[in-house]
Amino acid sequence: MRMKRLSFAIFWLFSSAAAAQQAECPAPLMPQLPQTELTNPGDIHVKAARTQIQQDTLAQFSGNVEIISEQGHIQAQRAQINKTDKTLHADGNIRFLDQQIQVNSEKIDLNLASGQLRLDSTEYQMLGFAGRGRADSIEVDNQEGLALKDVSFTTCPEGSEDWQIRASSLELTPEDNWGTARNTRFYLGGVPVFYLPYFKFPVTDERQTGLLFPKMSASDKVGVSYEQPFYWNIAPNYDATISPRLMTDRGLQLKTEFRYLTESQRGQVDLEYLGSDRRHDVDESRYFYRFLHQGKLSDNWQISAEINGLSDDNYIVDLGNDYFNRGDTHMYQTLSVDYYSEPLDFSAEIRDFEIIGDHPSAYRAVPELKLNYRQPLSEHLNFRFRSELAHFEDGRDDTPSATRFHMMPTLSLPLQNAWGELLTEASVLQTWYKQDLPDGSGLQEDVSRTLGQGRIYGAINFERETELFGSDMTQTLEPKFQYLYTSYESQDGIGLYDTNRLLNDYTGLFRGQEFVGLDRISDSNHLTVGVTTRLLDKNHQERFKLSLGQIFYFNNTKLEEYSRDDDRSALAAELDWRLSSKWVARSALQLSSSNQKVERSNLTLDYQMSADKLVQISHRYVRDISGEEINQLGVTASWPLSQNWHWVGRWYKDMHGKRTIESFTGLQYESCCWAVQFGSMRYLSNRFDAAGGQSTEEFDTTVLLEFVFKGVGSKKSSRTLLDEGLFGYRQPYFLNN
Repeated sequence: MRMKRLSFAIFWLFSSAAAAQQAECPAPLMPQLPQTELTNPGDIHVKAARTQIQQDTLAQFSGNVEIISEQGHIQAQRAQINKTDKTLHADGNIRFLDQQIQVNSEKIDLNLASGQLRLDSTEYQMLGFAGRGRADSIEVDNQEGLALKDVSFTTCPEGSEDWQIRASSLELTPEDNWGTARNTRFYLGGVPVFYLPYFKFPVTDERQTGLLFPKMSASDKVGVSYEQPFYWNIAPNYDATISPRLMTDRGLQLKTEFRYLTESQRGQVDLEYLGSDRRHDVDESRYFYRFLHQGKLSDNWQISAEINGLSDDNYIVDLGNDYFNRGDTHMYQTLSVDYYSEPLDFSAEIRDFEIIGDHPSAYRAVPELKLNYRQPLSEHLNFRFRSELAHFEDGRDDTPSATRFHMMPTLSLPLQNAWGELLTEASVLQTWYKQDLPDGSGLQEDVSRTLGQGRIYGAINFERETELFGSDMTQTLEPKFQYLYTSYESQDGIGLYDTNRLLNDYTGLFRGQEFVGLDRISDSNHLTVGVTTRLLDKNHQERFKLSLGQIFYFNNTKLEEYSRDDDRSALAAELDWRLSSKWVARSALQLSSSNQKVERSNLTLDYQMSADKLVQISHRYVRDISGEEINQLGVTASWPLSQNWHWVGRWYKDMHGKRTIESFTGLQYESCCWAVQFGSMRYLSNRFDAAGGQSTEEFDTTVLLEFVFKGVGSKKSSRTLLDEGLFGYRQPYFLNN
């Protein structure tokens, strides 16, 4: 019997990715097959209330007939096996069952010699997901293949067929991985809305060339958008997706994705091209490209590359993108080769940028070589050597460029046990610069800088059992300290190539450096003190965590442009508090030691009853970042309104500018077999003008409408959309750059 071909045909024609059903939907049938053991592979076991055998050639069975074979299990009221013709006929409440499908039929005819099978007036139910339908007849032939007449499919419960697919015929031939469907109609609420006279579809899980499900959307940026992906299975290790996208307000865009995979290499090339944009200010083609590659050259050597580019600053703002968003200011263009071993690692990287908008020009590292070496000298003494050679330029004639070589040998004495640790380090930081300078830069062509650095870090962990609010708890007390000394040398003759000042949160207090990059290394003579306390319940889950830390400076820095006014850093604090099973509060702040004003803070309060019942209130504040103040209040919520209706929304307000900067509201209706999602969003456009300046006053409004037919290639639900970020929910974060 070839009933498994039937299972694959229906499954692949109508459900390339069956959706998981919600809790309120009927559970898919999962009947158990009889456990009868067959002595030989071709055996057929028959059970019946009554049996008649005529001259050992004809056997008739009646009353609760069961026919069990390798292919499946048949139940009927009557059955007849003709040994001479080698045929089986059964009728009366026929039910066929295997691991994938259950078929009910009026009668079944099977040729035991040829494998020809016919079922009439059938109803089928896929097992494991809620796919079901009917077929006027099903014919299976070992030579001719499989044919279904007047077949239908839906994932909706019986009596509530909100959507359905019907085809006049479905055919599969032996040794062919493709099936053929004719006169296929798509119905919504019993009304036909789409028709395909002929198409082919895959019947195995192998990748096949063909059309993918289209993507439709509408917004005031592009109008109505229809994207039709075409998948091209070029070879087992090469494929491509070609997606023409028609936008009513902008024109026809072509999007392509090419992927390759070898035993040691893999990568992807993306290209998007719009020849003529009806709404673009400049009459030029618009494009975006992206190249990714990762490869293994040997057991220790690896190579990687990322190259991105676009035609204009507003490309992502106007047309959208799968890899970048309208808030990005730089696109990386990097190529690196890396070596890894136990004592030694080495990397060679070329790092460039595509700058979006009017932002300061960034220095390119062309190239940047790093070598690190580690070696234990004794049981407690370790040696580490870090080095870097880099050349920096930004492509302009009026700015300096430089070649920098840096070495940092370090001796360390780490002592650790279960209750604490003590680390002592001594380092020499030696840096040479060769700078190509424009006139009047005030810098030096050749610079040598030698600094000494000593560091002592210690931490202790205390625990005690306590009782709080009637519950047994474990309380920890984790004090730690760090003393850091770095010598001083004038650095006025060195340009700034990859260096920016860091903002310190609690963890950053113990970094031991005030700048990212090597162009400025501040002289240090300070002590950092911090303490963390936690409350753990009997299941060792953290219920409460509070961290406090501060740096105490014994001397002011001699770097004049970075001189401090205080002998202490801002007080850094972090709080995580699970108030109950539903309420969680998180906060981080930095409080100035001179005026007791908050320099930076963020606060979130989450109320979560279940996976789809969530309310989050958040506030973020930065007193000064690049000359701007950030003071934002946000609310995000996800809440079911009824069994089938779900609402999600978010709202962010700029408290400093007294205006709403982003708002969204979305509503979804979801049944067992289909869903519709509607949303409206208003947000800052972030468009760039001709000079590269970004608009902070213009707003865009977008209306979203999406239909989801479960069992036809989608698994989306309201909660999934929330997690993926469509509705903006994120775990709290602290702004640190």
